[in-house]
Amino acid sequence: MGKKETNSTKRRLRSSYFTSVISISLVLFLLGLMGILVLNAQRLSEYVKENIGFSVILKENVKEVDVILLQKSLDAAEYVKSTKYITKEEAAEELKKELGEDFVEFLGFNPLLASIEVHMHAEYANQDSIEVIEKEFKQYEQIKEVFYQKSLISLVNENIRKISLIILIFSGLLFLVAITLINSTIRLSVYSKRFLINTMLLVGATRGFIRRPFLYKSAGNGIIAAILAMGFLTGIVYAAQKEFKEIISFQDVEIIGMLFLSVLIFGIIINWILTFFAVSKYLRMKVDKLYY
Repeated sequence: MGKKETNSTKRRLRSSYFTSVISISLVLFLLGLMGILVLNAQRLSEYVKENIGFSVILKENVKEVDVILLQKSLDAAEYVKSTKYITKEEAAEELKKELGEDFVEFLGFNPLLASIEVHMHAEYANQDSIEVIEKEFKQYEQIKEVFYQKSLISLVNENIRKISLIILIFSGLLFLVAITLINSTIRLSVYSKRFLINTMLLVGATRGFIRRPFLYKSAGNGIIAAILAMGFLTGIVYAAQKEFKEIISFQDVEIIGMLFLSVLIFGIIINWILTFFAVSKYLRMKVDKLYY
């Protein structure tokens, strides 16, 4: 009977240990996931802004040499990230795909004009800068007009500000929730050993001596949980980089390294601190209160 009880106790302890580590690793994973968003918020903002382009519509009889010179001039501008020349024929083919029919055959001619698609650097993707750039572009003789969606630019900038604020608030809330969850997990783990702590006090062990194995174990649990969380995060980054390679990938060594190091340090420190206070609680507790 005694052997069965011992085996049952060992199973419960292993189950408690496994549950504790998995719970902490999941919390660290969520914090790491939020860390990815926070660390890449600026890059995400730049990526969105730099994909806002506008079309420089060229005049009907502009020579190819003049187009090449114009494109080189635009590429040299400090506010331009990239340009792409689109011929009349390419514009017609694109519109055919969108409409699903051959409008050139129906009309008998191609009414579209050649154009240059311009993408700006993120810091210039705002209404004030674009208005100044538009005026500058209109001074070129080859350019007939400049087309862009004013409402879209304003909307994107406004939404980026809102999303940044939401991410900041959500990060703060998630951090508080993470602390609470890890604290509850550690307290339950220490609670199961409250009688052992009291027995060690009764035989004359010092508080530092009693705390030490708990702190070492909590630091070890933090490391294991952090490694598991980093494994989950690696999977997320691997899956995400296929769709959002411009935003995050394993080539971003500094960002990934900073994130993983933060998860590891947080996992160790927060486990160590919360375990310290949890054990201290039962070191101060009177014997009669241990049964509640």
